[in-house]
Amino acid sequence: MGLGAKKDHEVTFTFEGADEEAACESSKQIHAGEPVGGHMLTEQRYEQILKLLEKEGSITVTEVKELLDTSESTVRRDITALHNAGKLVKVFGGAVALDHVVTPQEPTVAQKITVHVSEKRQIAEYAARLIGQGEYIYLDAGTTTGYMLEFLRDKDVTVVTNAVAHAQQLAKSGVKVRLIGGELKSSTEAVVGSEAMETIRKYHFTKGFFGTNGVTKKTGFTTPDASEAMVKKIAMEQCQEKYILCDESKFGEVSSVTFAPFAGAKIVTDQMPEGYRDCGNIIVIS
Repeated sequence: MGLGAKKDHEVTFTFEGADEEAACESSKQIHAGEPVGGHMLTEQRYEQILKLLEKEGSITVTEVKELLDTSESTVRRDITALHNAGKLVKVFGGAVALDHVVTPQEPTVAQKITVHVSEKRQIAEYAARLIGQGEYIYLDAGTTTGYMLEFLRDKDVTVVTNAVAHAQQLAKSGVKVRLIGGELKSSTEAVVGSEAMETIRKYHFTKGFFGTNGVTKKTGFTTPDASEAMVKKIAMEQCQEKYILCDESKFGEVSSVTFAPFAGAKIVTDQMPEGYRDCGNIIVIS
């Protein structure tokens, strides 16, 4: 998978396979232990790369180059060798740890709605309690945010959303709702595109509630679709307070596009994931 060009703070990951010749060469390198550039042996570089990856979760070629004081070509060969040895997952521009599962495709709403139902419902109920009377909120498309709807029935709030299903249910419940216009994405039932982004820029929200496909400290909050990521990004910029709603299973996963940095929002989740106890932006419901 490869790390595509950055555009407006967006980070794209795509799978990148190594050809047979590179694989053979890398296999030789990982066993040979020959010095390649600088004064550090190959195995020593591998050890340093894996230590950094264990700490950060993901690395870039530039980071490793500076750390090891060696050439980019040497770092790329090392990463390829470690990838072929099953020690990490190679991406364009760097690598991610094996426990950072990369999910390049977006599950459909039908697929997601049956997964972690109890956790999502509890998270949604907690999130709804954060909303006071008279607030002007943004509600992102998604199954976890969808569970918030029943808890908003008795609140005097205005909801702006890019989710058609959310808007319909809120309207039936008597909640004041505004549906963003634009292109409808069938798999997630979310409205995306330039028209949606332009409309969202006109609003100023007291709070915003968002879903995500993956969360890591290094890659932040990620989602598979670039157009949906841009809508999320712009909507978050318009919110005074931002909340990411996700169950514990989303931690450690990396999807195709980053829409916000890890520190860019508070996270409401069902349990504290391992390795995140030092983070001050995680709210564990209890």
